[in-house]
Amino acid sequence: MPKYLLACLATLLISGFAHAERLKDLASIQGVRSNQLIGYGLVVGLNGSGDQTTQTPFTVQTFNNMLAQFGIKVPPGGNVQLKNVAAVSIHADLPPFARPGQTIDITVSSIGNAKSLRGGSLLMTPLKGIDGNVYAIAQGNLVVGGFDASGADGSRITVNVPSAGRIPSGAIVERAVPSGFNQDEYLTLNLNRPDFTTAKNIVDTLNNMLGPKVAQAMDAGSVRVLAPSDPTQRVDYLSIIENLDIEAGQAVAKVIINARTGTIVIGQNVRVQPAAVTHGSLTVVITEDPIVSQPEAFSQGQTAVVPRSRVSAAQEAKPMFKFGPGTTLDEIVRAVNQVGASPSDLMAILEALKQAGALQADLIVI
Repeated sequence: MPKYLLACLATLLISGFAHAERLKDLASIQGVRSNQLIGYGLVVGLNGSGDQTTQTPFTVQTFNNMLAQFGIKVPPGGNVQLKNVAAVSIHADLPPFARPGQTIDITVSSIGNAKSLRGGSLLMTPLKGIDGNVYAIAQGNLVVGGFDASGADGSRITVNVPSAGRIPSGAIVERAVPSGFNQDEYLTLNLNRPDFTTAKNIVDTLNNMLGPKVAQAMDAGSVRVLAPSDPTQRVDYLSIIENLDIEAGQAVAKVIINARTGTIVIGQNVRVQPAAVTHGSLTVVITEDPIVSQPEAFSQGQTAVVPRSRVSAAQEAKPMFKFGPGTTLDEIVRAVNQVGASPSDLMAILEALKQAGALQADLIVI
């Protein structure tokens, strides 16, 4: 791609679409992704809060294997008590384009019965990818946000989770992950939220600026873009187009209800067809007010308790409200607030509207 075209693109960035989003916020580049790493190791230096080795024999086995690497052999059958040691798992995300010598953050979690990892230090641990290769080496002092304290009488207090912690820049990258960034003449943009309208707008914007057939929509979730073969020009090219403003397609109309917490989220595109709704509640109160029956003197009767129940019913008066055609979210909220409906009332109203076919949205209950 000629250099003058890159300069032209930079000039075109001055004029953007109103109420649009940057391309980098709408899509990611295929192949430019992070990779998960995992490892197993030991945390030492704990203040008596480590694993109880009688219940976690793998901690002792790991510790003995480590000592064997330094030429120290534990006698067979030796009763090793490792109150200051804990077996842990380590996981991290290897970011794209990470190179050997760079550092990444890691998370350390106890896999035994250690009470706390506070004050501990992680010993050198290899971190492997899904292919079994070692991509980073982890080691360092843990930062634990929680704590655990207990008394001799069994009382105990725990704040947050003391059995897990982090080590900022706790691993050094040893191997780079191969990337297909410069191996093809095309780059594929994967939309974070697949949408035909958004994909079309991306293609139209890029083709209007760069020329016809530079961008092609493969489906609702991906767009293929022609890119320079020179690595330097390709980086400049992407730095420009990822900041272009794209008009994103509107999301599907949805109403999400969390029945456990009573939380209701209504999307802005929700519409209601003409409907009339009324919602009230019938309250029935049953009161038990027993009386004592006392016989007259010398009647040879017996004192007895006679049950007496009082039943009353009250119908709560709620006015009826009417939805006109194409009622918007603001109008729905205003109508519900006027009748003083609670979240549970609103759930019943929305479900009734859906059953009646008047709710023009997907009703999702989680």
